[in-house]
Amino acid sequence: MITFLIGLAILLIGGILYGRFVEKIFGPDDRPTPAVEINDGVDYVPMKERKNALIELLNIAGTGPILGPIQGILFGPIAFILIPIGCVLGGAVHDYLTGMISIRSGGKQMPALIQDHLGSKVYKVYNIFVIFLMILVGAVFIYTPGDLIVGSLLKQQSVVNNPVVWLVYGCIFAYYLAATLFPIDKIIGKIYPIFGIILLLSAVGIFFGLFVRGYHLTNLSSTNWMGVHPNKVPLLPVFFVTVACGIVSGFHSTQATLIGRSVSNEKEGRKTFYDMMILEGFIAMIWAAAAMGIYNKGVAPQLVGKPQVIGIVAYDMLGKIGGLIAVLGIIVLPITSGDTSLRAARLMIADAIGYDQSKPANRIKLSICIFLPVALILVFAKLSPEGFNILWQYFAWANQTIAIFAFAMITLYLYKLKKPYMITLIPGMFYAYVISAYLLGAKIGFNLPQNTANVIGVIFALIYAIAIIRTGKKALENKERLA
Repeated sequence: MITFLIGLAILLIGGILYGRFVEKIFGPDDRPTPAVEINDGVDYVPMKERKNALIELLNIAGTGPILGPIQGILFGPIAFILIPIGCVLGGAVHDYLTGMISIRSGGKQMPALIQDHLGSKVYKVYNIFVIFLMILVGAVFIYTPGDLIVGSLLKQQSVVNNPVVWLVYGCIFAYYLAATLFPIDKIIGKIYPIFGIILLLSAVGIFFGLFVRGYHLTNLSSTNWMGVHPNKVPLLPVFFVTVACGIVSGFHSTQATLIGRSVSNEKEGRKTFYDMMILEGFIAMIWAAAAMGIYNKGVAPQLVGKPQVIGIVAYDMLGKIGGLIAVLGIIVLPITSGDTSLRAARLMIADAIGYDQSKPANRIKLSICIFLPVALILVFAKLSPEGFNILWQYFAWANQTIAIFAFAMITLYLYKLKKPYMITLIPGMFYAYVISAYLLGAKIGFNLPQNTANVIGVIFALIYAIAIIRTGKKALENKERLA
């Protein structure tokens, strides 16, 4: 329990201090934001700080900060230290600066920011990649809450020949379509406060349940600090892909830029972006602790690391009613990420092709083009025995890959302004190593010996850093030449 409490202290105290430091580097001021200047009543809509922060939290907190830690805690108590450090120095910085740079850039979404700072060639690659990720997120986050509803709430088997499964999927699908089409304050802005209350009750219940139920949490020691995964999985780089959303998630950059169009004052940014990522880190920490506690109590070996652990923990800690609320909170998370991922996909495609979204007919046409592949991916994932596992592994890797694009963009933005760019270059280099070493060593990738994959990963990280610095120097030279 001591290691867990130390991790929480790192997360909370580090979040406060480092959050202020990063905010000072960016320097928010009182200039009008895009939400105020444009205010089109659809995507640019000023909303209150509290509502923006809550929507941001629900957007970024899918099943990742729960399923990831449930699997990640198998590496041992080192997870209680790595999650908060990564969240404070990496994830929260990533979310805050992408959101704030978007606000300073007229509410531009990530593809447009990538084009501005990394060039048209990188933009073309990124744009296709990130839109595909958004569509994949939408499909995954219909599948996971749908199965939780069928299995944990309706107490039925979530199998392909059960019509209830497809009915539940259809209801979630219909909600996503409405959230994608209608103005952000009409659907998302009104229903999210309800979702937020359920989520917070769930998180608080699990947190206090750790102490009330007396869960035994293993402490960090000289024998387990490098990871003790039962399947001998290496801590580096696998842990940082497994616990993606609780530490760093590239998906978050697409959500921060989306909510950036609703922020009324730049000074609200730290609470809206940085602090909400710290709160997601807290959710990841309590579920890592809950999973460790239930594993130490002797849960069935075949369930270890599986989604069923969510229900086991919830009902063991909180009883039938409390457990039900906790499960509802978990169901809320993927639904409130899936809807905005598809909304973000619509905006990104519209921005890329210059397709006016103020007209309802245009929004409907574009939404149909997005939802058709989502439906196909969903059907594939359900019909194929290994379909969902394959999609989830690639999703986790792709999610981290998107993050290194965002870190590169932020680094160049800071470099051009002669601000301390190392705060994002270092995390970007680390994740450049993670995504390359993981893909090279994983069975879903090239399946190379892990030591070889690690060496190549380090080389790739150095090339990544050199390319960013060279691009920044050229940009400054061109700026000085024009001046």
